[in-house]
Amino acid sequence: MSVHTFTTMGTVVSVRVPDNETASSERARELDAAIAATTQEFEALNARFSLYREDSEISRIARGELTLPGASDEMRAAYAESLDWREKTNYTFTPHRPDGVLDLSGTIKAVGIQRSADALATAGFTTFLINAGGDLLSSGRPSEGWRVGVANPEDPELLTATVELSEEFCAMATSGSAERGEHIWLRPDTDNSFRQVSVVAEDIMTADVLATTIIAGGQDALDTMTERFNIGVLVVKRDGSLLGNNRFQGLMK
Repeated sequence: MSVHTFTTMGTVVSVRVPDNETASSERARELDAAIAATTQEFEALNARFSLYREDSEISRIARGELTLPGASDEMRAAYAESLDWREKTNYTFTPHRPDGVLDLSGTIKAVGIQRSADALATAGFTTFLINAGGDLLSSGRPSEGWRVGVANPEDPELLTATVELSEEFCAMATSGSAERGEHIWLRPDTDNSFRQVSVVAEDIMTADVLATTIIAGGQDALDTMTERFNIGVLVVKRDGSLLGNNRFQGLMK
């Protein structure tokens, strides 16, 4: 298995490709070029959308130096997509911080993951796994399958569960405190009993957004999203107990 890693958006991204996909020196060079393209995609998104960078476009919007109507097409498109998800999640997911500042980090990492997958596919690679800080997107299936773990929020070195990604459920995202600490904006009426939520879905954007939605909205959001979307969900509650729907349990190994 060929493994390439790089750091971006405050996390580590790894790309795994089976050895049979890079059997020749030419294919190995093509993979190197595709990895470079994925790195550039993430860096370009970070340069535009990171609120940690004073020179980013979204930081200029936050300071009032730039308005959304005057922003780039990419910024306006990302904002429109976040508003669409706000509607789909009954306003639990939001592109605005509690202080009103525009923050599109809830969707941009998923955009980077998908663009990376597109770059690999364009280069002719059909079997790979992208892991960006615990959010995963797979393509194809190696001989041993894509078995991935859900980190234990008490100890990230331990696993709470292991699942096998499939063609239908090819993406998984986890939201909670294991990777970045407490950073989710909870609704005022949320019961706050969910510590970590992992969602397996048909695409990385759905998995990422709904993991955030469910941990921010609690039990009501869990009930609504599992009825509305074809997803598998595993919840780690603050008392250490687990909640997993049938779709998630069916993927466990």
